[in-house]
Amino acid sequence: MESQAVTANRLLHEKSPYLLQHAHNPVDWYPWGEEAFAKAQKENKPIFLSIGYSTCHWCHVMERESFESAEIAQVLNQYFVSIKVDREERPDIDGVYMSVVTAMTGSGGWPLSVFLTPERKPFYGGTYFPPTARWGAPGFKELLMGIHQSWETQRDQVLQSGESITSALKDRGAREPAADEKIDEGLFKIAYRQLQSNYDAQNGGFGAAPKFPMGHTLSFLLRYAQRFGDSSAQDMVSVTLDKMREGGIYDFLGGGFHRYSTDAEWQVPHFEKMLYDQALLSKAYLESFQVAQKPQDAQVVREIFEYVLRDMTDKGGGFYSAEDADSADPEEVSQHQNSGEKVEKKEGAFYVWREQEIDQILDDEESLVFKYHFGIEGDGNVRHDPHGEFGRKNILYLNKSIPETAEHFKKSSEDIEKLLGSVRKKLFGARQKWPRPHLDDKVLVDWNGLMISSLAIGGRTLKTPEYIEAARRSADFILATLQQKDGRLLHRYRDGHAGILGTLEDYAFFVQGLLDLYEASFEPLYLNEAIRLTKDMIRLFGDVKNGGFFLTALDAEELLWRQKDIYDGALPSGNSVALLNLARLFHFTFDEEFLFWIEKSKRAFSSEVVKHPSAYAQWLIGADFLLGPSQEIVVVGEKSDPAVESVVSLLGSKFLPRTVVIFRPLEDNGDLEIFKVVPWVENSKAKGKSVTVYICQNQTCQRPLTSVAEVQEWVKKLY
Repeated sequence: MESQAVTANRLLHEKSPYLLQHAHNPVDWYPWGEEAFAKAQKENKPIFLSIGYSTCHWCHVMERESFESAEIAQVLNQYFVSIKVDREERPDIDGVYMSVVTAMTGSGGWPLSVFLTPERKPFYGGTYFPPTARWGAPGFKELLMGIHQSWETQRDQVLQSGESITSALKDRGAREPAADEKIDEGLFKIAYRQLQSNYDAQNGGFGAAPKFPMGHTLSFLLRYAQRFGDSSAQDMVSVTLDKMREGGIYDFLGGGFHRYSTDAEWQVPHFEKMLYDQALLSKAYLESFQVAQKPQDAQVVREIFEYVLRDMTDKGGGFYSAEDADSADPEEVSQHQNSGEKVEKKEGAFYVWREQEIDQILDDEESLVFKYHFGIEGDGNVRHDPHGEFGRKNILYLNKSIPETAEHFKKSSEDIEKLLGSVRKKLFGARQKWPRPHLDDKVLVDWNGLMISSLAIGGRTLKTPEYIEAARRSADFILATLQQKDGRLLHRYRDGHAGILGTLEDYAFFVQGLLDLYEASFEPLYLNEAIRLTKDMIRLFGDVKNGGFFLTALDAEELLWRQKDIYDGALPSGNSVALLNLARLFHFTFDEEFLFWIEKSKRAFSSEVVKHPSAYAQWLIGADFLLGPSQEIVVVGEKSDPAVESVVSLLGSKFLPRTVVIFRPLEDNGDLEIFKVVPWVENSKAKGKSVTVYICQNQTCQRPLTSVAEVQEWVKKLY
């Protein structure tokens, strides 16, 4: 491929790792901003907008094939103004133009490639384009020249196309909601039947390949199972979590889950690791553990948290965004270490193993047991290899169970577990010396909110204060570093710099984390901040006319239209998480403003949800809380009292998805912080000198419980 040495372009001064990856391309890239738009208008050129993220495999491919090509760069520089956007930094820009490309082509993805008029109106788009025509896609250079010709000879038609597309999508986004639909248990049953019809009973999960781990869908199913006493829904969750834990999508050596599986059996993953997957999946495993008390669920959570705290945590306490799928093959690096020749990065190179690599590190017995247990083969064990990247390589997956392995080698299960534990440490240590995948070390408030939530719940459930402390450090970091002086949340921190106004998801996800952190720590500060930020969210993002919340604030940069989404994809939508937050906050405070916005949100989205409810699993979780029965639990006593500790531990270990838990100290000092945040708990007095627990429902409290045994009996009645 033709390429040339170039000086850095304008991206060199950006903070985004994705933009910095392109800072030495021969393409004359601009970041999103007025300088680029002014140039396009002055020179009357169309804009080429390329959106991706730093750990995106096909973004790397398109960069290598096209953006590092001097020949293609010359065409872009001569006929277009080229703009790069990190979709994780600017989800608002990505959301608008992804909607455009999806409407144009029926699908979307990254890299997102969109052609705009100088007024930023889209007229053509797609995703990855190869440098030359293949796989039914036009070659990128050929496409560029075709668009240039159309711009020069048919500009009126191009401009009209941009106007039409923009107007159609803008009108669709501005429509008033249809009539308010009833939200009841029947909707949950429809959602369950839809999920059941798409469930893979053999391999777990939903649909065929590629298969994605949908943590919030599993969390909805657990609520459904509890509400209706339906063991089949719980079994769907249990089988799915087991199959994922046994598959190659799970990192058996370092902990954590990869992005998705390219096959139905969870064996061959796309090896990217995202912070949000670790957060959403650890929560699903935690809730499953609360329900069924399976030790392997708790073990997976601990290994996910170990990975995040070891490899994905900033020194200030925030959590990094992602690790790449691609890295240099250690064997090739060794072969070329003296030649100075650049080794091309490959998908999964950090995670796959040649048989001889294992044999060199382990003794004979260890190697035999490990290879049997994890399905290692001399010619490689990857059956589904569409791009030919895994020849003679092995992806670790649970080929045989511990009892099967023990029987095969005539040993006890305990001995096999001990041996495999030692072997995994050896192989992990060896792997740590290999070239690592790229780490995207930006700290995003929304994704940190998800991780704070899971760590806080994990600390309560697994009785591990270190997890609560990690959640606290992240929350404190955000409150200290990622807020403006006026209290406005910012979105991104990296390299000592916080910036970009927060979106709805920053507010909703972070508030969720603060609420869970309050229930884990009982520090009123976090509940107070959750209330303040939610009121800010209502003011900045609320759609007073039609209900629900816009993605961007009322004073944010004006794009083609203000998006208002509810679909729960790989990430739950901000509106879905906000609904559950509002429900919880109303039960904490009984503030009518929260109830008002709950009703507005239900009206805004109910007509959309009823069309296909299983696509809105996180929204249904909020609806489940609202439908109730929901309880406020007030624990009164001294935090250090063993009886209080026992009650708090009991409540934290159980699956109680429709409760809020409030701690009230014994003192009646009216200046106590919790009384300022939740005034009504001041009337919840202690009965005696030990623990007192009030169970309240419909703003009425039952007879207070005054022993751990009484609380245990109440919990049993819920199951």
